[in-house]
Amino acid sequence: MKSFKKIITGLSMAVIFVSCSKSLENEPLERISEDLVFDNIDKNADYAKQFLSGVYLQLPDGYNRVSANFLDAGTDDAVPSQEGTSVEGFRTGLVSGQNVPDNTWARNYTGIRRANMFLSKIDVVPTTDELKVQWKAEARFLRAYFYFELVKRWGGVPLIGDKIFGLTDNVNLSRNTTAECYTYILAELEAIKDLLLPVVVADQNIGRANKGAALALKSRVLLYMASPQLNPDNNAQKWSDAATAAKNIIDLNNYSLGTDYIALFNSVKHTEIIFMKEQAQNMSVENNNGPIGYVTGSGNTSPTQNLADAFPMKNGKMPAESGSTFDPANPYANRDPRFAATLMFNTTKWLNRPVETFDGGMDRPGGTRTQTRTGYYLRKFMGKFESSGNYSNQNHHVILFRYAEILLNYAEALNEVSGPVKDVTDAVILIRKRAGITAGTNNRYGISETITKEQMRDLIRNERRIEMAFEEQRFWDIRRWKIAEIVLNQPVRGVNITKNTNGTFGYTYKDIATSVFDAGKNYLFPIPYSEIQTNPNMMQNPGYTY
Repeated sequence: MKSFKKIITGLSMAVIFVSCSKSLENEPLERISEDLVFDNIDKNADYAKQFLSGVYLQLPDGYNRVSANFLDAGTDDAVPSQEGTSVEGFRTGLVSGQNVPDNTWARNYTGIRRANMFLSKIDVVPTTDELKVQWKAEARFLRAYFYFELVKRWGGVPLIGDKIFGLTDNVNLSRNTTAECYTYILAELEAIKDLLLPVVVADQNIGRANKGAALALKSRVLLYMASPQLNPDNNAQKWSDAATAAKNIIDLNNYSLGTDYIALFNSVKHTEIIFMKEQAQNMSVENNNGPIGYVTGSGNTSPTQNLADAFPMKNGKMPAESGSTFDPANPYANRDPRFAATLMFNTTKWLNRPVETFDGGMDRPGGTRTQTRTGYYLRKFMGKFESSGNYSNQNHHVILFRYAEILLNYAEALNEVSGPVKDVTDAVILIRKRAGITAGTNNRYGISETITKEQMRDLIRNERRIEMAFEEQRFWDIRRWKIAEIVLNQPVRGVNITKNTNGTFGYTYKDIATSVFDAGKNYLFPIPYSEIQTNPNMMQNPGYTY
C-alpha cells in the first residue's frame, strides 16, 4: 500500500504516459519528466493536455470496481454472488485499518498531487491565456472532486492546498476537520464554476469538466452537509442552501430527463448526463454480471429481495399499499418499469430465451459454481440484448452526475424546508413519469394528495433508492441519513423459486445473509493502517483500534 508520504512527494508516481517525438534517449518513454511535459517550446501544449487527461483518469471507476463487485454489494441492495468477497465486509462489519475494501486514499491523493503539479507548471507552456484559465479551472475541479471522495469516506483529511512536497519537506500532516474540508471544496467550486467550459460543450470536449459539473458537485456536497450525519441539529438553512444549489442547475434549462431509461446508460451525448468518465467501448458489464447460463455470464452481483420490494407497482403504489395491483402468484407483473430495467428475474427475456432462476434452472443450477444467491441478476447498464444472440461492445461510460439526481436532491432538500409543496411533488413526478408510472386519475403518479412531510421524505428516499440503484448512491445515502444502523442490522433476503409441473412457479422468500453495522464507528471508514503507521500525526477515526 502506497503511503500518503510517498504519494504527495511523488516517490511512487510516474509523471505521465505520452507518445513523444522528442529525443529522449536518456529517459524511458514511460517515465517522462515534468520538464519535458511542461515545455516552453510545446506550442500546441500537446503534452500538457495529455497530462491533464491523465488527471481525469483518477476519477472513480464504475461498475464492478470493488473486488469485481458493485459498491452496492456492501449495502442492503445486493450481495456478492461469491461469498466471502471483501466488499461484503461493509455489511458484515469486517472492516478495519488493515482491511478497507473501498480504499481510494492513495488514488485520490495521487489525483490531488497531479492536479497541483499541473497548476504549478502550466504557465510555462506557450498556449493561450484563455486555454490556461480553462485548464486550471478543470484541474481545480478535479482536485475538489478528489477531496470529496476522501471526505465522504473518512471525514476530515489533510488539506495540502497548492503545495507540491519535496523529499525534505515535513509531510507528517494532521487531519483538517470535515467542516474545513467541505468549506475548501465549496470555495474552490465557487471560484472556478464560471471559468470552466460552458454547460453545452462541443463534441471534442465531452467528458471534460464544465460549469454543470461544478454546480452538480456543489449540489451533492451541500446535500451531504444538510443531512442528519453532518446536521444533527437539523439546521434549516443548510437544507435551504442545498435546495438552492440544486435549483440553480434546474434553472439552467439545459438538462432534461431522457425518455428511454435503459438507453441512457449506454449513451455518449444525452440531455440527462451532466458529467461522466469516458471509457472505451466494451462488454465488461454484461460479461461480469450477466446470468451464468449464457456463454459469457459471470453473475458477480446478486440484487436482493430487499431492493426488489422497494419498487412500486406501475400505478405508483407499493405492493402492500391500498390500491396496489400486486399479485403474489405473479410478483413481477405490473411493476414500475424500472424494476425490469434494473433487475433480471425469472422469465426475463435475455439473449433469446427466458432467464431461469428457479431452483435447477439454467441460471441457478445449484452446485459449486458462482451464481445468483438471491434469485436475481443485474440488468441495469447493459445494452439491449433481449433478442440478440450474443453480446457486443457497448458504451459503458461512468456517469458521475445526471439530472435525475439533481431533481431528487432538490425534492429532498426543499421538502425538509417547506414540506411537500408543489415544487417538491413536481420534481418527483418528473422522475416517475419518465420511469413509466401511470398518471392516475389525479395526475399525481401514485403520490397521495394528503401526503405529509414525513411521508414525502420516505417516498423521496425510496425513489432515490430505485432510480439511482447501483450508481453508488445507496451506500452513501444510508450513511448521511443515519439509517445504516437500522437497514444494515437487518438480514438481506432472496427468493427461492420452484417450477411446477404445469409451468407455473412458486415463490418462497428467505433470509440469505446477516448484517452487522456498528453505529459507533462504521459511519466512517478507518484510516488505512499504512497512514497511521507512517504518520504520527494521523489520528484514527473513532472506534477503530488500528
